[in-house]
Amino acid sequence: MRFFRRSLTTCALLALALGGCRNKQPQPDEHGHAEAPAASAASDHDHGGHADLPRRVRVSDEVLKDAGLQVTRVAKAALTETLSLPGEVSADPDRVARISSPSTGRLEQVTFREGSPVKKGDLLAVVRVPEIAKVRATRSATAARAQAMRANAQRLRALAKEGLGLEQDAVNAESEAAALEQESRSAAELLSTLGAGATGAASISLRAPLGGTVVSRDAVVGQPVTDEQTLGTIANLDEVWFLARVFEKDLSRLKAGVEAEVHLNAYPNEHFAGTVEYIGQQIDPIGRTVTARVRVKNKNELLRIGLFGVSQISLSGPTTSEPTLVVPQASITEIAGKSVVFVREAPNEFELHEVTLGRESLGRREVLAGLRENEEVVTDGVFSLKSIVLKGSFAEDHH
Repeated sequence: MRFFRRSLTTCALLALALGGCRNKQPQPDEHGHAEAPAASAASDHDHGGHADLPRRVRVSDEVLKDAGLQVTRVAKAALTETLSLPGEVSADPDRVARISSPSTGRLEQVTFREGSPVKKGDLLAVVRVPEIAKVRATRSATAARAQAMRANAQRLRALAKEGLGLEQDAVNAESEAAALEQESRSAAELLSTLGAGATGAASISLRAPLGGTVVSRDAVVGQPVTDEQTLGTIANLDEVWFLARVFEKDLSRLKAGVEAEVHLNAYPNEHFAGTVEYIGQQIDPIGRTVTARVRVKNKNELLRIGLFGVSQISLSGPTTSEPTLVVPQASITEIAGKSVVFVREAPNEFELHEVTLGRESLGRREVLAGLRENEEVVTDGVFSLKSIVLKGSFAEDHH
């Protein structure tokens, strides 16, 4: 019996020792640190247990400012009903320019590369155009002939007034002078259209008509070019279109001007906010769909022309869902395979909460468990807090 009691005492001491080891906290640094959870805190909030993750994060005022931390209050709201429509990313035609030569020639210089940014007016290429020399010669010759003919017309006009010449001769000379002057002006306009002046090299400088990114290039120094050939394409991708395909049965539920959110296969964890700008007027006879054009801002320059995905478009009419706790999608992150948010407990202190998520709609997510109404969750600066948590967890593992 005594042996049995001693064994129980020994087991209890071991359990206490092991518990103390698990609660050991990483040492704080000068910028910020994470604290391991206390047993009472875990039971109070019931977040499924975080023995393997630090639960509290303290940051200095400097880190708080540099990270740009912003919070929002958890509140109940009715999620907007949406319709999921497949589609792909396309460039706005008003933000696309094709680079071409206004005349046949040969490339002397190419200064742009595929993928490089350009500004409006930047030099892209130089094309040597033999025709420029011919046009300049024509202009000079016709200008000289026009000047001589104008002088002769004035002389004939003076003789006609004195009765020493025919009026018709003066009229004919003036008409020919006017025709030659017009021909000279046409040659000058052609030089201007070609981008060349009255003097200089027989070449054309091709410049960027708008600012953006070079998305394609088909130009090599020395190659012959024509005025119908595209040498490259520039696209301003600050804003793009998502062309969603709408089936006939859903047309009555959509209208232009409503909010939308785009999810792309290439970026499963990213969400791109947009607005339905236009709903097509013509049915595709094969797919029996109409195109809904969603204008989307290119967040972090991630969007690429041709990417496939799904747009969540807000349905017109009143919502039928009941109010529930919701948070911005931006406040949710994943740590150790769990969905978590950071709740502000004090100006410089944040607590990690594991959350159970429900439906998602237009940048907001339903929270089924893990949060209470009026708690403040971090929306901007989540990545910085996550880095501190992971750093603290790494320190514990190697302590």
